[in-house]
Amino acid sequence: MTHKDIILIGAPVDSGKRRRGCLMGPDAYRVAGIATMAEELGHSVRDRGNLAPEETGLAEDSHLHALPETVGWTRTLSAAAEVAAQEGLPIFLGGDHALSLGSVAGMAAHAHGEGRPLFLLWLDAHSDFHTPLTTTSGNLHGTPVAYVTGEPGFDAFPPVPHPLPPERVCMIGLRSVDPQERAALRDKDMTLLDMRQIDEGGIKPGLAAFLDRVIAANGLLHVSLDVDFLDPAIAPAVGTTVPGGATYREAHLVMELLYEAGCVASLDLVELNPFLDDRGRTASLMVDLTASLLGRRIFDRPTRTYTGHTS
Repeated sequence: MTHKDIILIGAPVDSGKRRRGCLMGPDAYRVAGIATMAEELGHSVRDRGNLAPEETGLAEDSHLHALPETVGWTRTLSAAAEVAAQEGLPIFLGGDHALSLGSVAGMAAHAHGEGRPLFLLWLDAHSDFHTPLTTTSGNLHGTPVAYVTGEPGFDAFPPVPHPLPPERVCMIGLRSVDPQERAALRDKDMTLLDMRQIDEGGIKPGLAAFLDRVIAANGLLHVSLDVDFLDPAIAPAVGTTVPGGATYREAHLVMELLYEAGCVASLDLVELNPFLDDRGRTASLMVDLTASLLGRRIFDRPTRTYTGHTS
């Protein structure tokens, strides 16, 4: 197993949507034992604590929810990602998916400084390809992929100096894509694997082909794992549940393949809302998935007891 210097970065972002609760996510991951898990696998861990958004001085927008706060988080997390990536493997403990506006932009800047291309694996029920000009809800957690690939309409946000070409993006688990996003994605050369494709052909072939491209390019890979990538039957603690998500074994297979590829440079864990969880069940599953990404094998995995009943 390759030793990693893991850097935990708490990102209690709760501004990307109107339903509150994701600000409790970072501490829920800590309670679920993410640091201990990584140390038991032989990695070193530094916990940078919870960050706070920069003050921006921007005015509130009548349509875009919490725009000033989200821009502030983008600035904070972009700078934090670029610094942390020089020291190890940053894991961003979210927080809603708006945190990826900053984490991915910062990792792109780091990759450029290293002279290597950044690739993005988006594990999510949603494509998050809205822009401030197309979103009907005004919820900015639905915009990160558009932002980091250089789509227009983000004038209030810091410019992305090194936007990702769409062909370096792979989305897996899609099952809720708005018409505007579908139209915008139609002409993009992204790898898009919805749940029907996974049902028909399995989750490995498309991911393996994408990872082969990352390795061939000597690329760095940022992985953004949304709780709603998973089926809500096994991961209920998310405000955007969509039935029919990845199963327990499909999700672990993805993480095991990522570990074996050896190209993961950073990780987002997003959209965990502990207020909606069942005795920490979802937080524990997300930590277990992270363990597979960090090298835990099938025979190393502890047996958990879960009954679903209260006593």
